[in-house]
Amino acid sequence: MTTVANALTEISHFLPLPRLLIIEKHKAMQAKLQQLFESEGYGVNIADKWAEGHNMLPNAPPAVLVLDLEMAEGNPRRLFDAMRLAHGDIPIIVLGGSSSVIDRILCLEMGADDYVLKPFNGRELVARVRAALRRSERHNSELLAFDEVQIDFRKMEARRLGALVSLTAQEFKILKFMSRNVERAISREELLNEVWGYHSYPTTRTVDNHILRLRQKLERQPSDPVHFLTVHRVGYKFVPHLPADTRQ
Repeated sequence: MTTVANALTEISHFLPLPRLLIIEKHKAMQAKLQQLFESEGYGVNIADKWAEGHNMLPNAPPAVLVLDLEMAEGNPRRLFDAMRLAHGDIPIIVLGGSSSVIDRILCLEMGADDYVLKPFNGRELVARVRAALRRSERHNSELLAFDEVQIDFRKMEARRLGALVSLTAQEFKILKFMSRNVERAISREELLNEVWGYHSYPTTRTVDNHILRLRQKLERQPSDPVHFLTVHRVGYKFVPHLPADTRQ
């Protein structure tokens, strides 16, 4: 492995990976799946029931849903449709017990993105989640959703609670850069270099003013932000999911 490859591998261990939602009723399987994905660096939310998992979506939208087909409660298509309605094109990976090709094809045609037969190999399941994330990222690289906000960077369009929010071009640039660096502390100087460019000469106060305006436009309580956070003596970080004690 080259020096560059080694460096990239080391860096990847420190970068936050996406958060998964696992809907599984068996405690032993919950523990197995949580340990499997957390050991790979993923964040994991667990729900015992479909309704519980569905209620988590608005405040903690996952990058991938891993669903035990037993939790579909009779009609997988209805469940998949409800998931798409609540959170767009989130990849859905089904854990199922049927080895029938017809059953697996039907599940995929009803809306699942992948079907993994139980008992499964842990490394294969992680690989399938990664593949689903890559497909999703290619499709949604210009879309961002968090809390009550939806952003379409292609259209330069922002909505909060369904209503259009007016953002400047620079605010879109900041938001896009921060959304590509979720939960990473970003210095004011880095924001200046990456968003304004090396040939512009604004001050760090310019960054503060733009973050303030993003809070005013996109936070529920701008004076007590939960998404655009100040990192003392460093700068800012973007946290798309809500902390547990603010969810309703």
